[in-house]
Amino acid sequence: MKIRKLQRDEMPPYDLLLLADPSRELVETYITEGECYVAEDNDDIIGVFVIVPLTKETVEIKNIAVSEDRQGQGIGKKLLQEAIGVSKSNGYDNIEIGTGNSSIGQLALYQKCGFRIAGVIKDFFIQHYDEIIMENGILCKDMIRLRLEIQ
Repeated sequence: MKIRKLQRDEMPPYDLLLLADPSRELVETYITEGECYVAEDNDDIIGVFVIVPLTKETVEIKNIAVSEDRQGQGIGKKLLQEAIGVSKSNGYDNIEIGTGNSSIGQLALYQKCGFRIAGVIKDFFIQHYDEIIMENGILCKDMIRLRLEIQ
């Protein structure tokens, strides 16, 4: 598997980006504000992440996703570690990431990689998404914000 920065003339892998964020409008906004990276295996894009600067010290991982048929193989962890490495090499001190209250697997992964819960934005997914999001039998309402100090 190879992870590389998506070139400006390449079409972003919307099928993957929309797995992690069902709002194409939001996805299109932050992929233009940040940098998109893809994971490839045999020339197939199997994973993606997008990082967006928030301040001079802090970057946010706005999207991280793995093809459904490749989930559970450690690819998400590798993508997260690459995002941390890219952020550190670009001089950022902190990385933030947000996920739904119902995203149990993602919450576990982020904490295993050193992220700590920094806050909750109540009703974020109710206010910013037209469709109802259900995961693990739980209604996704709140955004859990996590933060990692990397410097």
